[in-house]
Amino acid sequence: MEPDLRIALHRAVLADMAGSKPKRLARAMDYQADDMPGAESFASEEDFRDALLFAAPVSGGQLTDMWSKQLRAWDHIQDPAWSTALPCTDERRTDIYSALGLEPSTRKLLDAAAPVIKVPGPVVISKEFVPWYATHQGKSWYWPMYAELLSRKGWSDEAITDLDMATESVVERLSDPTRPEAYQSRGLVVGYVQSGKTANFTGVIARAIDAGYRLVIVLGGTLNLLRDQTQRRLDKELVGRENILRGASEFESDYADDPEWSQGKFVEFGSAPSVLGGFDIHRLTTRYDDYKSLLQGIVALEFEKQEPALPLYDPQNLHRASARLMVVKKNKLVLGKLVKDLKKIRTPLAEIPVLIIDDESDEASVNTSRPKPDTERTAINEKISQLLTMLPRAQYVGYTATPYANVFIDPSDAADIFPKDFIISLDRPKGYMGAADFHDFDLDESDEERTYANSNELAHVRDVIVADDDDTGPLRRAMDMFVLTAAMKLYRAEVDGLGPDAFRHHTMLIHESNWVESHRELLGRVTKLWWQAGYSSAEGHARLRELFDTDLAPVSAVRAEKVSVPTSFDDLQPYIGPAVMNIGADQQPIIVVNGDKDLETGTADFDRRSIWKILIGGQKLSRGYTVEGLTVTYFRRRAANVSALMQMGRWFGFRKNYRDLVRLYIGREEKLSTGKQEIDLYRAFEAVCLDEEAFRDELKQYSVMVDGMPQITPAQVPPLVSQHFPLLKPTTPNKMYNARLVEVQSPGRWEEPTAYPTSPVDLRHNTRLWLPELESLAAEPIQFTYDTKKGLSFPALVGTVSATHMCDLFEALKWSAPSQFEPHMTYLRGVTTRALIDDWVLLAPQHAKPDKRIRLDSTVREYCWFERDRRRGPLFGAISDPKHRVIAHYIAGGTGRSDDPHTNVLCTERRGVVVLYPMVERDHRDVAANSGVLEPGRVVMGFGFVAPEHAHYDGARRVRFATIDSSRDTAIIDS
Repeated sequence: MEPDLRIALHRAVLADMAGSKPKRLARAMDYQADDMPGAESFASEEDFRDALLFAAPVSGGQLTDMWSKQLRAWDHIQDPAWSTALPCTDERRTDIYSALGLEPSTRKLLDAAAPVIKVPGPVVISKEFVPWYATHQGKSWYWPMYAELLSRKGWSDEAITDLDMATESVVERLSDPTRPEAYQSRGLVVGYVQSGKTANFTGVIARAIDAGYRLVIVLGGTLNLLRDQTQRRLDKELVGRENILRGASEFESDYADDPEWSQGKFVEFGSAPSVLGGFDIHRLTTRYDDYKSLLQGIVALEFEKQEPALPLYDPQNLHRASARLMVVKKNKLVLGKLVKDLKKIRTPLAEIPVLIIDDESDEASVNTSRPKPDTERTAINEKISQLLTMLPRAQYVGYTATPYANVFIDPSDAADIFPKDFIISLDRPKGYMGAADFHDFDLDESDEERTYANSNELAHVRDVIVADDDDTGPLRRAMDMFVLTAAMKLYRAEVDGLGPDAFRHHTMLIHESNWVESHRELLGRVTKLWWQAGYSSAEGHARLRELFDTDLAPVSAVRAEKVSVPTSFDDLQPYIGPAVMNIGADQQPIIVVNGDKDLETGTADFDRRSIWKILIGGQKLSRGYTVEGLTVTYFRRRAANVSALMQMGRWFGFRKNYRDLVRLYIGREEKLSTGKQEIDLYRAFEAVCLDEEAFRDELKQYSVMVDGMPQITPAQVPPLVSQHFPLLKPTTPNKMYNARLVEVQSPGRWEEPTAYPTSPVDLRHNTRLWLPELESLAAEPIQFTYDTKKGLSFPALVGTVSATHMCDLFEALKWSAPSQFEPHMTYLRGVTTRALIDDWVLLAPQHAKPDKRIRLDSTVREYCWFERDRRRGPLFGAISDPKHRVIAHYIAGGTGRSDDPHTNVLCTERRGVVVLYPMVERDHRDVAANSGVLEPGRVVMGFGFVAPEHAHYDGARRVRFATIDSSRDTAIIDS
């Protein structure tokens, strides 16, 4: 009873302070103890210090957890009246301790229990919510255990702290499970492909059940493969050995034949959690068994009440009840059984606090009114909607790396899964290898100084261009690289002493099609290539030596970090034979992963065995499923939309000790299904990745609170997304949005429109608007140095244009999607009329070499033109060059003073910068190159701009929306 009384006292103290500010702790404890008979003995800093020092497994952990939450809440507050220190600094924490009046020894213990988190937290777009989590009355059991497990697995303190912040950001926005009135919170967590989203929702589940959520339904993808993988992960790292066995023999477990079960790698508590002061988790699904409609299933769904007269959500019942967990495949029959059984149980459904976690929530969960073959998706959405309707206390949290489908759900549909309460964008994890590691987003594509050291594309990407379907040259080269990298892993395991488990898995993924028949043909082709490769012959070794000398060795020489690289192929050669034996063990070097049981030549079960294999797959390997040890990818698969393309990026992930070995062989001239058009898959990925980063940047910018209030709510995110996808049409655009983006203020920030017109008439109009400005530029270019250390520079023609004249020019421009530029135009109009900008510097970058120059109309001067292409309908991809942006930011005051005198002489406080790019698309480049003259209707005048750093108004707000009149049938997105 005594520990419970201490917890109650501190909960009351923190509840009072949470609503105001940190106060003298001794005085606050005395005040609260007056209303708690017997609490006087706990109302001292000395008792608090002792409790922290000798923390008991349950009560002590609960005490530190409560204080950790509140300390971090105070750490993050923006501009509090009681501290002038910046958020998340040691100085802010000192101010907190001083306000609490704590002694140095107590401060030291609290710093150890809740260190100041100095890593950036997740980006949160949220409605206002009622705070409850910092002082919840549940038992902190599973979350501390999970955090401890991650530490034992080798997670750094920084990574665990990152997860701590991210999971708390989710759970605190759910409804208080003990709240008398029911409320459904619905949110979306946006991660990266194969970046650890499962770890995040495992942490969210742990925190939620600790706080009182008693039924957890995890929607684990549309395939058994994904559901099984998720079930095992949760069982291993959250549920634990005792909850799995529930008194049975360990040999009767569904994991009895799992090596990690025998090796003691499943979390253990020492006894049933309920015996140790916690509470148990009852599994309603197992490793290979999805939810089944059985009598015992219905009984298992019944919740015990210690106080029958009180509702289940009352703390006296809730915190004594066991939690239920099920991992369910997104299948209409399975979900139908669950809905049917829930209707039969005696426990009133309105009393059960439920958490629904939807993994890969953009797949199958989102409603669609398309005809077949999408009827299944609509049926699944209907079942999820039924669950939300019949469980009024259900909270819905979707997880995805491709959020576009979720944010385009109709917000007005109460039964749908639009994330009305919050959208949280997770930070890129440390050690993650993602899109930015395969593309050169910050390098000029025409830069001749690209090397393996500075170019991600040169280091990791290899072109696949085939003469015909019988051309297996690129595929054989990819397979040779797979063997070479296998040998490199064996070499490093021995030379660097990494141990036998350092490279437990080594895989190659071949992804060309979803069709089973294609897999059958591909299996035969790859099998033939493997057995004819001659990896033990002189010919095979000659091929591998050439690939090592020209590719693997030079890349690893500059990219390998803290791992060894052989000085020659001769040093690696002894490992080639063992590598080939590992891959070809059991005479099956290839595993096909799809739905055809007869075709599968092995099981890709990374949990139960070490896998060194070539994987051929389609749908099963293109969404959600983690391919462990993936080192070489051969990718020629086309996709119909943005989300599908991103999800196919299985080459993203964590590649500890072998990042330098990763290779992506990707089709550069793949025919579309029509057979008339080709697509460069690498550039398509690049465009999608840029869109994704732009979306994340938008969320980050607008997540900053203004006067303690959110700048935007989740319902206002769709118009932001439409800025990047102006032609993406929802099913019912007049119902899709309740807000229209009116203005985007961007002081000191580079902005780059991409929706330029396609018609020659409009292009000619725009070119002739810009020509007088080009003609007025100085006769000789100025050499701008953007990297003084390396002496790197570029030439540009320079001039100045008055603020009003530039504003008029912007107003007169034509666009293929005017709504994309209009919010920026509103801002530019605003700073001009408010006289917050004096003039603009106009830069026209020139090439260092005398090529790619044209005359326009009757101009005498020649201007450099740039090769740029539209990548998504009428939209261009990236237009600007990073080095040009550096100078523009310096001039507009966004990045401080430059070391370049030519730049500094142009810097004034109220000056913006426009960088102009005359662009020539593919169809007109031959004419431009051969004649040196081009008709204005064949030139796209692209530009980017940076407004002065201090050119803003309306306080700190950077975005403004207008409500749509629902009586008018008006679509936001331009047709």
